[in-house]
Amino acid sequence: MKYSIPLLALALAAGCSAPEKQPADGYKQTLVFGPGEETKITEAFLTLTDSSAIELKAGTYKFNNLSLVQLKHIRISGAGPDKTILDFSTQTQGGEGIRVAEVKGFTINGMTIRESKGDLLKVNKSEDVVIRDVHAIWQVADSTSGGYGIYPVLCSNVLVENCYAQGASDAGIYVGQSNKAIVRKSKAFKNVAGCEIENTTNAEVYDNEFYGNTAGFLVFDLPDLSQRGGQIKAYNNYIHDNNERNFAKSGSFGTTWGVGNAAPGCGVIIQATSDVEIYNNRIINNNSAAIAMVSGFFVDAKAGEKVNASYFPVSQNIFIHDNTIEMADAFPEPVYHHHTGQVLVAIEKALGKRIPPIVYDGISTNVITQEQKINPDSICIRQTGDNLFVNADGLNIGTAKWKPGTDIQPFICK
Repeated sequence: MKYSIPLLALALAAGCSAPEKQPADGYKQTLVFGPGEETKITEAFLTLTDSSAIELKAGTYKFNNLSLVQLKHIRISGAGPDKTILDFSTQTQGGEGIRVAEVKGFTINGMTIRESKGDLLKVNKSEDVVIRDVHAIWQVADSTSGGYGIYPVLCSNVLVENCYAQGASDAGIYVGQSNKAIVRKSKAFKNVAGCEIENTTNAEVYDNEFYGNTAGFLVFDLPDLSQRGGQIKAYNNYIHDNNERNFAKSGSFGTTWGVGNAAPGCGVIIQATSDVEIYNNRIINNNSAAIAMVSGFFVDAKAGEKVNASYFPVSQNIFIHDNTIEMADAFPEPVYHHHTGQVLVAIEKALGKRIPPIVYDGISTNVITQEQKINPDSICIRQTGDNLFVNADGLNIGTAKWKPGTDIQPFICK
C-alpha cells in the first residue's frame, strides 16, 4: 500500500508519541524455562515484577514450593497437563505446592501439579483469578494427602475451568470465602469432597463431573469465618458414584465442623447456607443420599451460639428442581463405619423401606425463634418420583420422640 506524504507524516507522528508497544498478550516480559532449571524458576517466582508471564516447557520439574506475592497481571503457563508436570513429592520445607497471595490478575494454565504435603495450589486474597487446564493430583487418596487440590480463598472473580482434582483429603476443588466464582467443565475424582463451595457468594457450578469421591458436591457455610455465603447455582453437572470412605484428616479437616462429617454415598450436601439452586443435574448412584440438606445443629448442638453477621446455622431459600436422581437399592459399605452414615442407616431402618434420595434434617429456624411455622426457611422442591423425600426429625434423633417422616407436601414449590 502506498501512503501519501500527509498520511505518512501522521503515522510517523503517532508512532513517536505512542508508548512502548507491549507483546500481543499484554505482558511486559515473558520468561521461558525448561526442566533442570528449577532453581532459576524458584528465583523468578520470588523476583517477578508486574505484568510478567512464565512459560514452562514440557517435562517434569521437582520443587519444594513456589510462591508469588503482591503482584499484578501475572500468568504461569505450561505446555499442557499431560506435558508439564510440577512434582512436589520431595518437599523438605513448606506445605503448599504453589502459593499465590495478593495478586491482581492471576492466570495459571496447562500443567499438572502433584504430591505436595499440603495444598497443591492455594490462591489467597487475589482478584481476577483464572485456573484453567490444571490437574491437581495425589495418587494415593488417604489422610496423608494435602487438604485441597485447587484452592482459591478470600478471592474475587474466580474462574476454575477444564481442571481435574484427585486424592484430596478435604476437597479436590474448593472455593472459600470468595465472591463471584465459576467452576465449570472440570472433574473431581477420589477426593473426600469432589467440589466444595464454602462461605462464598455469587457462585455458579456447571458442566462438571464429580465422581468416585466420598461426597460429590458440597455447599457449606461454617462459623467463625470472614463472610456468609449464598447465591449459589449448580446445574448441568454429572454427580455420580460418590460412595467411597471418608479419609479426612483428624484435626482441622476432621473436626465437628469439617468435611469429616460427610457421609460416604452423598451426591450433594447443603449445610447452613442460603439462596441455593440445584437444578438440571444428573445425580446418580450416590447411594446414601442424592441430596442432603442439613443445618449446623445437625453436627453441633451449640450452633445457635455462633450466630452472627457472618453465620446462620439453618439453610434458607433452597430450590431443588428438575434433576435426574437415581439411587441403588443398598447403602455403600463405607457408610456403616461413618458416624453420619450410621444416622442415614438408622433413618432407613426407622422408615422400614429404602431411604429416599432427598434427606432433610428437619431443623428449621423454629429452633431459634421458638415458633411452629411450617417450612419457615422456604425449602422448595420440584422433583418427580415416588419415595422422594424424608424429614429426618433431626432434633429428636436418639430419643423416644424420634419419628422421621416422608411427607413432602410442605416443601413442594407453590
